[in-house]
Amino acid sequence: MTPQSLLDWATLALTPGIGPQRFLQLLQRFGDAGHACRAGHGQLRDILDSKTLAALDAGDGARAAEAALQWAAGADCHLLTLNDDDYPCQLAEAGSAPPLLFARGRRSLLAQPMLAVVGSRHATPQGADNARDFAQRLAAHGYSIVSGLAGGIDAAAHEGALPEAASTIAVIGTGIDRVYPARNRELAHRIAGHGLILSEFALGTPPLAGHFPQRNRIIAGLARGCLVVEAAPQSGSLITARLALEAGRDVMAIPGSIHNPQARGCHRLIKDGARLVESADDVLDEIGRLATAPAAGTATTPAASDAGAHPLLAAIGYDPVDSDTLAARLKLTAGELYAMLLELELTGHIESLDGGRYQRRSPAPSRPT
Repeated sequence: MTPQSLLDWATLALTPGIGPQRFLQLLQRFGDAGHACRAGHGQLRDILDSKTLAALDAGDGARAAEAALQWAAGADCHLLTLNDDDYPCQLAEAGSAPPLLFARGRRSLLAQPMLAVVGSRHATPQGADNARDFAQRLAAHGYSIVSGLAGGIDAAAHEGALPEAASTIAVIGTGIDRVYPARNRELAHRIAGHGLILSEFALGTPPLAGHFPQRNRIIAGLARGCLVVEAAPQSGSLITARLALEAGRDVMAIPGSIHNPQARGCHRLIKDGARLVESADDVLDEIGRLATAPAAGTATTPAASDAGAHPLLAAIGYDPVDSDTLAARLKLTAGELYAMLLELELTGHIESLDGGRYQRRSPAPSRPT
């Protein structure tokens, strides 16, 4: 694509109100983006409404396109169009494919098979551990892990996959020059260096609520399957799972405690037919194996039980529990109990939660060799 053709394409794609479906209608009508950009109102009126025509006349898309081309001149910065050979086929076929994507980082990851790992922004410590461990193992098997750079499960999944060769892809709901939430700025920097960040939004676009469901359709469209780690009943993760189902993808969910509100969305998915998974092997059985499995003898799931290693771990079980309940179960004084809790927290066996509760943490699994 010539620089002028790319500019025309970006102008049309970034004009407010056009969107993927109208973009394709314009291409079908005029043959290319340049002719569509320079067509008269009489030729455009049956496709574009008056507000969108005004935005086109005002040059909103043209200014955004010029900024995009300048941005793409930077190191590891790319503009990806539907016409490009490396535009992911599975996304192009999913419907409402973005005609233009901003990409920063390792563009070659677009050729990798991908798996979405999504979940609650308000993850429990165990949920974050599960997301991190599953993502690391699945990336080690050759799947690029796709998520949305949100807090909680998304961030943990990116962190788990990032050191692996297949790495991770973050699809964001802002302009690619912004990071939301701000606390993930350092993570975004690492993903841009070793993974890939994608956005369909013009530079400078703020984190508007309506953009995140749009972002979710890209996550679902890119991936071969979608794994939901934790999700509340009204979670945006369930939107991603629904979009994945509509696109013909495999949907899987990790079950949790019946007392954990962040597990209820997963339980609903399982009731509705999602695959219940308890290990990375379960996920690979569902979506297919791509690389050599971990050597025999390495762990693929959290340890089945270490209750015998410390009586307090047996008393905690696998649900969050408060200190009064633990003291009653073990018949300990408050001082004796807190000394044991401190010991186990310092060694990473348990995590303290809000409200004076504690939760057992699964040990980090061995890395495959």
